[in-house]
Amino acid sequence: MSTHAKRERLLLADLLEAAGPEAPTLCEGWTARDLAAHVVVRERRPDAAGGTLVKQLASRLERVQGEFAEKPHEELIQLIRTGPPRFSPFSLKQIDEAANVVEFYVHAEDVRRAQADWSPRELDPVFSDVLWSRVERMARMMGRKAPVGLVLRRPDGQTAVAHRGAPVVTVTGEPSELLMYAFGRQDAANVELEGDKAAITQLSETKALGL
Repeated sequence: MSTHAKRERLLLADLLEAAGPEAPTLCEGWTARDLAAHVVVRERRPDAAGGTLVKQLASRLERVQGEFAEKPHEELIQLIRTGPPRFSPFSLKQIDEAANVVEFYVHAEDVRRAQADWSPRELDPVFSDVLWSRVERMARMMGRKAPVGLVLRRPDGQTAVAHRGAPVVTVTGEPSELLMYAFGRQDAANVELEGDKAAITQLSETKALGL
């Protein structure tokens, strides 16, 4: 597994373990146990994981994920730590890096930021640049349903257009915070919004951001 993906995987496992199975997360309706089951099913049950994209498989995904959520929390944590089986596409280094860095980072923050005593995590510049590359790559997909024009901007001025339109709202923050914002965790993201007040209100109230 790649360095960044492996680190984020182990951090996510540690956070889920420390929080306990019934701890809340930023994923609406999901406890830490539900989130752990989601991660395991995504990597180990491709026959069900497709339900996130294919409506016809959604009921199967819900059933399989529910079955995994009934397993002991410790077992789910261990499955996350050990990584995907060899037959999983996620066992390939290139796919692991491409698909799991953001997945694990965001879900780790879903656990951390749902706790009352959470504190900001300091990221090294290299990892911040990795996350920014993902913001640039995924911006239009995450912002495709935004109700107004949406621009994501780093503090150094680099920008990514998430949605073309008018009026435009510019969201400024570190790449990690922009990811949280664009993935629909607006209330938990440390960002600044600039633009028309009505547009900012409209954007702040939308549930349409994310994949």
